[in-house]
Amino acid sequence: MYYKFSGFTQKLTGTWASDAYSPQGLRPVVSTEAPPIIFATPTKLSSDFTAYDYAGKNKVPELQKFFQKSDGVPIHLKRGLPDQMLYRTTMALTLGGPSTA
Repeated sequence: MYYKFSGFTQKLTGTWASDAYSPQGLRPVVSTEAPPIIFATPTKLSSDFTAYDYAGKNKVPELQKFFQKSDGVPIHLKRGLPDQMLYRTTMALTLGGPSTA
């Protein structure tokens, strides 16, 4: 005896062999050959790329020296005016925010 899952009763029900092997009327598809792949732009092989094609200059050592310099300025204000504006805005919103609520 052959069984298949019934979507109506949500149970296994008895069925013919052809229905059990091809549920909901699905039949095997005759395989076709895939069309050739067409690229819009020419491609480069991965071996053609070097590490410096996309990485750019490594700025980490320079930034480490800049931020580790002992000049008495707090780390969150080292980059000057943009950091000061961000810090002051954050402090104003932190202190002024609860008073508006």
